[in-house]
Amino acid sequence: MSCSAPALDPVFLDIGPLTIYWYGVIIAFGAFLGLYIATKEADRLGMQKDLMIDLVVFAIPASIIFARLYYVIFEWDRYIGGPWWGVFAIWEGGIAIHGALIGAVLTAVIFARVRKVSFWQLADIAAPSLILGQAIGRWGNFMNQEAHGGPISESTFNNFHTYLPDFIMNQMCIDGVMYHPTFLYESFWNILVFIFLLILRRKNPLRGEVFLSYLISYSVGRLFIEGMRTDSLYLPGTEIRVAQLISVVIILGLFALIWYRRKSGMANKYYDGKKVKRKKKKS
Repeated sequence: MSCSAPALDPVFLDIGPLTIYWYGVIIAFGAFLGLYIATKEADRLGMQKDLMIDLVVFAIPASIIFARLYYVIFEWDRYIGGPWWGVFAIWEGGIAIHGALIGAVLTAVIFARVRKVSFWQLADIAAPSLILGQAIGRWGNFMNQEAHGGPISESTFNNFHTYLPDFIMNQMCIDGVMYHPTFLYESFWNILVFIFLLILRRKNPLRGEVFLSYLISYSVGRLFIEGMRTDSLYLPGTEIRVAQLISVVIILGLFALIWYRRKSGMANKYYDGKKVKRKKKKS
């Protein structure tokens, strides 16, 4: 569908030689809001004050590094033969959420060992904050006119997209073509997952299952939405989208992990820290 609309200015503020983009402001807002929610929950559960802040200090840099490495690995042909510093030019775009999650999880595992706290407890507390940060962060993609889907047909627009706010669809008008706002679809899905996780933790599930449910739920949405995007990473030499493959592996693998942790007794505490009372087997 053809269209005509001016794009929003991606620059939030110019201060002399320093340019601050909306993308960074939105990402930072999501991170700080998520941290606030996580610290309040940690305090409610009686954890050491500032523990979540200390974790974030290490997790954010690690997440950025891994997000970039993940992207560069699957887009290596784009960088080989170019200037060496291109690999590090994150300001030119190119990060991947799955890479960020890998960096965050590895950091949390090491942090938990050093601080002698439960990794699963930290992960459960952080899970709602992570998905909320992702939901907000997608609006940074909106400002940059990226992470969108393919072109929208006129009939599809008239049946659905015409009811969305004009400022959203105007921003999806790129070079005279209207595209699917897949950033919006994923942001909306992530908000639903956030609400689901808040409800789940009130049910006091087994420790670790809020975090695992976050990964599974997010992956379900990403599996379907990724198929609509035009900027996917692919396995070299194939038409397989990396994010979809990873999503399938996460869904199947983590359902199996939940079953194993319950069956083996590894999940021996509830979300609130109380021990699970298991029935003794009759001799």
